[in-house]
Amino acid sequence: MSTREKRRRAVGLFLIALILALCSTSQFRAFVMFPDHVRLPVGQAQEFTLQLPIRVNVSADHAGALTLNGERLDPSGLRVPLSAPLSIAALQTGQYTVDMRLFGLIPFRRVTVDVVPPIRLVPGGHSIGVLLKSRGVIVVGYASIRGEGGALSQPGRDAGVELGDAILEIGGKEVTSEEQAGWLFEEAGKSGGPAALTVKRKGRLLTRQVTPVKDKETGRWRVGLYIRDGAAGVGTLTFYDPASGKYGALGHVIADAETSQAIDVRDGHIVDAVVTSIQKGRRGLPGEKIAIFKDEDNWIGSIQKNTRFGISGQMHGPLINPFFPGPVPVAMAEQVKEGAAEILTVVEGQKMERFAVEIQRVMRQPTSEGKNMIVKITDPRLVDRTGGIVQGMSGSPIIQGGRIVGAVTHVFVNDPTRGYGALIEWMLQEAGVLPSTATSLREGPPPGLSFAYRVSA
Repeated sequence: MSTREKRRRAVGLFLIALILALCSTSQFRAFVMFPDHVRLPVGQAQEFTLQLPIRVNVSADHAGALTLNGERLDPSGLRVPLSAPLSIAALQTGQYTVDMRLFGLIPFRRVTVDVVPPIRLVPGGHSIGVLLKSRGVIVVGYASIRGEGGALSQPGRDAGVELGDAILEIGGKEVTSEEQAGWLFEEAGKSGGPAALTVKRKGRLLTRQVTPVKDKETGRWRVGLYIRDGAAGVGTLTFYDPASGKYGALGHVIADAETSQAIDVRDGHIVDAVVTSIQKGRRGLPGEKIAIFKDEDNWIGSIQKNTRFGISGQMHGPLINPFFPGPVPVAMAEQVKEGAAEILTVVEGQKMERFAVEIQRVMRQPTSEGKNMIVKITDPRLVDRTGGIVQGMSGSPIIQGGRIVGAVTHVFVNDPTRGYGALIEWMLQEAGVLPSTATSLREGPPPGLSFAYRVSA
C-alpha cells in the first residue's frame, strides 16, 4: 500500500470517527429529534433545548400569534442563540409556520405550530366493563362438517373465507348476530343454492360464494365457520370531556383474541365494573384484574369508535373524580417529560387510588400500537398488590405536573413493573376532541394486551 493510500485511509477513518462522535452528542440528538410539527393550547408555552453554539433568525408567517422567549414573533423575525432554551408560547388559535435561518438566509429548521383552544378534561381511573358489538360477524375458526354421504368438508374455507374476515352480508341481507348468520345459512342450504357473502378483509370489501352442507349428525345446514359477533371485557376509563360529553378509554384498539384483527364497531356500551380480586403479574406471565359488571343494563356511555388509541363515545352523564373536583389541563406530546408521574386506577371494588410511576422514555410521534411512552411502576403499594401493570389496567390515566399526559396501555411480559403508555394528544385526536393533523399514524398490527374477551362459539 502506497503512502498516499495510507493517508487517504487514515483521513477516511478519522472522518468516520468524527461523524460517529458528533452523532453521539446530545446536541445532535436534540437537533434530529427537534419536531417539525407542534400542537399547543392557547396560553401555554413549550420549551426546546438544542445547546448549539450558533445564532439563528426565527420568524413566523403571522404577526402576534406566537411569542419566542416572551417576545412576539412576526415575519421579520428575532435573532436568538441556540445555546439557550427556546420557549414558544401560543396567543391565538390557528396554524402557523415558524422558520429558523442561519445568518437570516440559510434554512435551518421549519416547524408547523397548531394552536388549539385550551382543553381541560376530567381524569378517569374508573374501572369499566366494555360490551362491544361488531359490524357483521367475525370468522375466528374453521370446522369440518360430515355430510349425509359421510364425507368431511369445510365449505367456508374452500370458498376463500379467511380467519379475521368480517361477514357483513349473507344473500344480500345485513348480518347483525351469530344467531341470525346461522339462520341465513340454514335458509340458503334449504334453497339448494350457494349463499353470496360480502366480507370485509383489512379494509377491503370482497364477495364469496359458499354452499352450505347438511350436517349428518345435527341435520342442520352449515358452512364450517366459527363466528363471533362481539367482545366483552374490563378496562379503565382515561378521560371525560365536559365540553363535548365525550370520553376515551383503554388507550389501544380492541382486537379479536383469536385473529388479532381490530373489531369494526357496530355499537356498544360501557358499564361500571367492580374489581373482585387481582391475579398478580410475574415475569413471563401478565397479571389480570378479575372484575364483574355492576349492572349490564345500566349503561354509562356508548361506544362509537374502536381505534388504535382506544375506544371512545358519549357519556350518558357527567363524570366525577374523587381526586380532581374539576377538569384539569392536558399536555400535548412535546410537553410530556421523562420523570415522576402518577396513575389513577382501581385495584379493589370501585375505589380509585393514586400510584407513583416514572416516565422513562417518551416517543412523541404517533404509532399504530399506542406505544408512545415507557412507564415504570415505582409505588411499592401497587407492586405488592398487583406485581405491576396487569390486564384491565389499560386506560389508567397518567398525570404529570397536574396535567393529563396519557394512559397505560401495555405491560412488558418479562418485567411487569414496566410497560407502554399512549400520549393523550393522540387519544384526543382519535376521539374527535382534537382536530386531526397532517401527521399520519404508521400502520401495524393491533396490540393484544389488557382486555379480556367473551368468546362466542
